[in-house]
Amino acid sequence: MLVSAKEMLQKAQAGHYAVGQFNINNLEWTKAILQTAQENNSPVILGVSEGAGKYMAGYKTVVGMVNGMLEEMNITVPVALHLDHGSYDACLKCVEAGFSSIMYDGSHSPIDENVANTKKLVEICKEHNMSLEAEVGSIGGEEDGVVGMGECADPQECKRVADLGIDFLAAGIGNIHGKYPANWQGLSFETLAAIKELTGDMPLVLHGGTGIPTDMIKKAIDLGVAKINVNTECQLSFAAATRKYIEEGKDQQGKGFDPRKLLAPGAEAIKATVKEKMEIFGSIGKA
Repeated sequence: MLVSAKEMLQKAQAGHYAVGQFNINNLEWTKAILQTAQENNSPVILGVSEGAGKYMAGYKTVVGMVNGMLEEMNITVPVALHLDHGSYDACLKCVEAGFSSIMYDGSHSPIDENVANTKKLVEICKEHNMSLEAEVGSIGGEEDGVVGMGECADPQECKRVADLGIDFLAAGIGNIHGKYPANWQGLSFETLAAIKELTGDMPLVLHGGTGIPTDMIKKAIDLGVAKINVNTECQLSFAAATRKYIEEGKDQQGKGFDPRKLLAPGAEAIKATVKEKMEIFGSIGKA
């Protein structure tokens, strides 16, 4: 059964580890992530961007697939199904479809509009026993056409949004989506510490987890980050394993063209990537 991400992140915050949000793009992706979470006794958050939701034929399709897998695969670890970077309308659609958690990304709107919409969603999520993530300050890089420069959020604005009754907060601290450029300045731990001081026990979220050095990730967890989002890294490992299979001509041997065989190395690669991240985040054995 899907659960809200609130409790798992409060536990992570108290235990100084982080829960990974791994974005899903199709059945193979979802199955590989759930298997890895179960095998490693780790809580997990399945992230769905608006683009991925459309690609998978809509939010209700995603909910049906995930609920079916939880039952058929006997998944017993806590699993949250979370909308990633949702518009206000997408948030409402995911509430209706049966998601257990949503992220409203109002970071591109004026702060007053972000606050007003977040306030409405706090009430809606409470009614449905869902968790709500909000964002302040743009996250750099590109995610489904969202572009920013890795800016840092204003800690006072973070406090204003955190005080609305949300469950966890994404704040820009110099992190970006996608691959990090060679001239990346690193995470701003000063910004993170200032946000933490004003937001207290609020679990914080680090977007763009791919490519941040391990020592920086561990320091961010020490400073209150309890949720880390990973997407690009799974995509890269999936693509590399699939490329290798085809370059070695395995799709032309016997029934190697069968999609179950063709996609198997990619799925295994995702499992390895997810496990490696769970080790770094410290969530293994924490279910």
